[in-house]
Amino acid sequence: MQIKRNGASPSIKGPPETFTGDVRIDMPFQAQAPGRTGGAIVTFEPGARTAWHTHPLGQTLIVTSGVGWTQCEGEPKLEIRAGDVIWCPVGHRHWHGATSTTAMTHIAIAESVDGRAVDWMEHVTDEDYLAEEVQK
Repeated sequence: MQIKRNGASPSIKGPPETFTGDVRIDMPFQAQAPGRTGGAIVTFEPGARTAWHTHPLGQTLIVTSGVGWTQCEGEPKLEIRAGDVIWCPVGHRHWHGATSTTAMTHIAIAESVDGRAVDWMEHVTDEDYLAEEVQK
């Protein structure tokens, strides 16, 4: 058994190539081979969000605090809250982040294929981020 102590790895800022706004990422776990599951605790300040992306084996999000939004391409934007668990299907183009007024933190869990857990795409525009009504 291995224990990775809280604070053993430094937090990083979400890179501007894949995030809009202020995002903090803590990466507390990555399975050792042959395991392929990894995870991050991601905190989005109001207005912050991911770029569009997909996952080769899908992704689970567990919202731990705040209120956020997520959207799969071609579907309505959905509100997500602390305690919600979201499954992002394999290959589904989507984004997630905070609302425009409230911060949100989630645990993101995904498996890797050939060392890759995510395929990043273009940024979600401000117009698209704010445009649609949210389903609760």
